[in-house]
Amino acid sequence: MPVDLNNAQPLAWDSATLDADTKAMLDNLQPNILRAHVREHLSVLFVRFNDAAEGKAFLRHVATTKMKSAREHLQEVRDFNAKGSRGTPYVGIGISKAGYRDLGHSVEDVRKFGDRVFRDGMKRRIAEVADPPVETWERTYQREIHAVILIGDAEPGPVAALREEILGALPESARLLGEETGQGMRNPAGDGIEHFGYVDGRSQPLFVKDEVDREPKKHWNPAFPLSNVLVPDPFAPNPVRHHGSYLVFRKLEQNVRAFKEIEQELADGLGLVGADRDRAGAMLVGRFKDGTPLTSKPEAGGGPVSNDFTFDGDDGSKCPFSGHIRKTNPRSFGREVLMARRGQTYGERTDEPWDDSPPKTRPSGEVGLLFMAFNGSLLNQFEFTQQSWADNPDFENPATGHDPVIGQGDRDIKVAFPKVWGKPELSAPQAQVAQTVTMKGGEYFFAPSLAYLRNL
Repeated sequence: MPVDLNNAQPLAWDSATLDADTKAMLDNLQPNILRAHVREHLSVLFVRFNDAAEGKAFLRHVATTKMKSAREHLQEVRDFNAKGSRGTPYVGIGISKAGYRDLGHSVEDVRKFGDRVFRDGMKRRIAEVADPPVETWERTYQREIHAVILIGDAEPGPVAALREEILGALPESARLLGEETGQGMRNPAGDGIEHFGYVDGRSQPLFVKDEVDREPKKHWNPAFPLSNVLVPDPFAPNPVRHHGSYLVFRKLEQNVRAFKEIEQELADGLGLVGADRDRAGAMLVGRFKDGTPLTSKPEAGGGPVSNDFTFDGDDGSKCPFSGHIRKTNPRSFGREVLMARRGQTYGERTDEPWDDSPPKTRPSGEVGLLFMAFNGSLLNQFEFTQQSWADNPDFENPATGHDPVIGQGDRDIKVAFPKVWGKPELSAPQAQVAQTVTMKGGEYFFAPSLAYLRNL
């Protein structure tokens, strides 16, 4: 029988009673979708095919010789936790709508993908999410991309070696349009951070039982059904058993200098002094730098950081409704919207992102996030989150303002911030903070089943 993607129970992938269809799904699913793969070092290759037969042969070769399954990855994680055994590098493939056409699928075939956002492609969706004009995107993303190949590992050596092997197999008829290099950043505590200096990657939807079991769930349950991230692969030999996921890729450049100036100006305007000045940045992000949720505490530190919280009972006097993590994950509703985020930072830094150096020492560009997320529906997850939440100044309450981190569009309304944590006293209405994250280009892909790729 078909895999029940709407089952509310997390997937017990190693259960002795697992049915044959679910086993086949895991054996033919790409890794990094259900569970994040270690990608401290990442190479992202954007490819265009010009010969269908040679393009198919290349993808078949990569899938057959370089890629592992989701089940193999889950077993590697189990072996690492039990015995410290090192796993193998990650290789993933995504194909765009144009890529499927170039590989010989007809217009009617492509309509089998139920998500119209994927069928349109990112260039035709800029109005829906307030993206900048395509002509301002970096050259790689202005071109017609057919496939993305992701290569990741904890160490740089395996990534470099696999990159050379894969590029060496690229047929002469194909073109490498461009590539990105990601490298993880961590604070002194070992937590993954983004370029503004804040702990990142928390509040992921979890799908497998052993991950869910390790998380406290008194206030917020991180367990999500497979439908949040999987759909049947329409071109696979058996869509009942073979699944894929819609992958959004966006290169987001961060102006760190401007963001740090905004933090200081907001703290000054609210009259915050001493350690309380850190609350200015936390009101923009929704967390302090160490990951402490602003709705839970007025300051960072004081023990382990818990991610088991909701915004229930917080009227915005603790964490503003515009706080980034509140805008993109309200927690009390909209669970079906959450995406499996698999992004990676890019760009070289000469400063320490987590310290208190003055803004003038910070980069104003050339650093940022390679945003990647797997979706069951680009329309109802990624685009909904960006359009209806992050870009909507009236979500979650009227005159809340844009998401100050990823919000796009004209910020023409004024907003107020709590002057004292947990108290009703607000600042005078003021202009929203300037946009400091710029979308430089991207594309929508489908990460097909290994069964599809290996049968090309």
